[in-house]
Amino acid sequence: MAAIIALFRKMKDYVMTKEFREYLTSTHFWGPVANWGLPLAAIKDTKAPPDIISGRMTTALIFYSTAFMRFAYRVQPRNYLLLACHATNVVAQSVQATRYVRFHYGGGRGAHGSSGAAAIPSLKLSPKPR
Repeated sequence: MAAIIALFRKMKDYVMTKEFREYLTSTHFWGPVANWGLPLAAIKDTKAPPDIISGRMTTALIFYSTAFMRFAYRVQPRNYLLLACHATNVVAQSVQATRYVRFHYGGGRGAHGSSGAAAIPSLKLSPKPR
């Protein structure tokens, strides 16, 4: 319990410093905060039907976020908040790309109608014949 209290005290002392206030007012902080809209929208769209996914836009966003992940790591000081944002976006957009490919090229459109609710086939494991 004493360690938790010491951690909170240390955190409070850091939040009160001038460096932390300057960080909160910099683009090093607000740029990544604004960018979090991209992965949050992609995560929200995983509930939408796959027929509305744009393959070109999803691919572009994967490349965009990959480039900015490299930038966030290479810039000095490193911007880990931006790196986490774009890493999350790459994962979320990759999920969307997988849904797009399964729907458009995996038989989702014709076999399951336009809703795409059952476009992602379930994985059925059966034992190997001997």
